[in-house]
This record gives sequence, structure tokens and C-alpha cells, in this order.
Amino acid sequence: MTLYLPRTTTAQITEALMAERHSVGGGAMSMVLTLVIVTDEADHYDAVRAATEAGREHPSRVIALIRREPEAEPAIDAEIRRPGTSGPGEAVLLRLYGPLGEHVTSVVTPLLVPDAPVVAWWPGAGPTDPASDPVGRLAQRRITDALRAADPLNDLVERVAHYTPGDTDLTWTRLTPWRSLLASAMDQPSGWVTSARVTAEPHYPSAELLAAWLSDRLEVPVERDTSHGPGLTEARLVTTEGEIAISRADGRTATLSRFGQPDQTVALARRTASQALAEELRRLDPDETYESAARLLGPLSAGSGAQG
Repeated sequence: MTLYLPRTTTAQITEALMAERHSVGGGAMSMVLTLVIVTDEADHYDAVRAATEAGREHPSRVIALIRREPEAEPAIDAEIRRPGTSGPGEAVLLRLYGPLGEHVTSVVTPLLVPDAPVVAWWPGAGPTDPASDPVGRLAQRRITDALRAADPLNDLVERVAHYTPGDTDLTWTRLTPWRSLLASAMDQPSGWVTSARVTAEPHYPSAELLAAWLSDRLEVPVERDTSHGPGLTEARLVTTEGEIAISRADGRTATLSRFGQPDQTVALARRTASQALAEELRRLDPDETYESAARLLGPLSAGSGAQG
């Protein structure tokens, strides 16, 4: 069931949520967090769908702030989706007109689930300093996605310069399967790594993050090379015993090559937004591994001749 409240107020929205909660016998009591999505009309459908899919693992109250018509008179159109309509949690879609789109704290605060942590997500263009953003100040975790920016690498580098514990970016989360596979390959005797190379399509910031992570962990020079994609296509480690390579040409399966061993085919599909978001919602503490790699991103990118 979906309830529509055109030209409403936060008091009326809160009252409607309370009524819905009583009608289903609890509602928000089982919510583990509040996910606040800051988006626009063009992106809101995919963002809410991703949040709904992630919510099957992490029951949440989803609040989507959809900015519209900044020159209009201040107004709120609300859409409330009861639990079961959009996954196990409630979804509240707020279309904010006029200056309300830039002053969202007074709209969001009354709708937060008491005593539940807050996660903010910008699925499109995000703020340069998420922790200083009005919504970001309410959140324990702040998730952005530099891949959606006009200049993804520059966008990520600028945001990292303002890093605050609790910040993360989905360009990092998309790397989890690559990092896991590389770590697994290195668990076997392989000698000392002397250099590495990461290959990906141009303007793909996950490649720079993977290079920064390898440089941080292995303390070796890492070359950034380009390909036709899609996304990341290869990570290669040069060791004193031989080479280890993960090559993925189709965005779905990869070939793991190790010196002295037959090649292996492994599943390595590109991650969807809902998969990446679900992973980020599993942790509410700062991601120190991301911080460590991201700190190297600016210097590493400046020193690389192959950024795009």
C-alpha cells in the first residue's frame, strides 16, 4: 500500500507514519537504521530500488529527498510506502520544492527512527565534503559515488581531501571482489612482489583506488594502464618467482593466472548498486582500509601518466 500526501507538512507525515506503524503492529521497531537518499527526479527510481533490494538484508526506513523546481514556492509532496510494499522497511519519498531542497535538516530530522543510526547516500553527484553537508552531519556513515560525476577521478580526489571518518565511496566498494581474489592469490607461496599494474577503462576511479590499495599494502610502484573496459579489466602482480594476473574482458568472468599453475576461470561480475550499497550497510564504523588507500589517491594519481 502506498499513501500519497500532496502539499503536506512534516507533522502530517509523522502522523501518517505513526498510523501506518500501528496498523501493521510495530513497523519502525524492527528497523536497524535510517537510510537517507539525497537525489533528484531523474535518479530517484533506481536509487530507491537499490535501497529496497539492500533493505532485504538490512531492514531500514528509507527517506528519499528528491529536489525539484528550486525556484518554486516551498512545498513538500510525500509518498509513504508501507513495509512489504518496498521490502521489509518503510520508504518515504519526499519531493522538496523551492528552498526546502537546500534546507533539508528540518524536514528529515522529525522522520528519523529513534536510537537508530543514520546513513546518508548520494547516488548521483555528491558534496565535496559530505561530513559538512546538512544531511551528512546527521549521519554516522556517508556514501557517495564518484563514478556518477562528470570527472570521476577529480571528484574522488577532491572528496578524499576532505575525508572524515565515516565517509566512503561506492567506487571503493566495487573493488571488494577484486581485492578478495588478489588477497587469496597471494596466500599461496609467490615470492616478493616487486611491481604491479592495474588496467581499466579511462576515467574509472576504482582503478586508481585499487592501485592505491596495492601500493599501500605491498609498498611497490603500481602502474595505471587503460583499456576499452568494461570497468576494471586486469590486475597484474610481478613477483620474484613470476607473475600473478587477474584478467576480465567481459565484466562477468575472469581468468586467474599464476606462474607454474594452470589458468583458472572465476566468477567476477561487475557489482550492482544494490550489492555495493548492501555491503556498505553491513558496517557502521569507519572503514580504515578505505581511508588508508584513499589517502594515497591524490599523490598516486598526480604521479601517474595514465589517468584516463
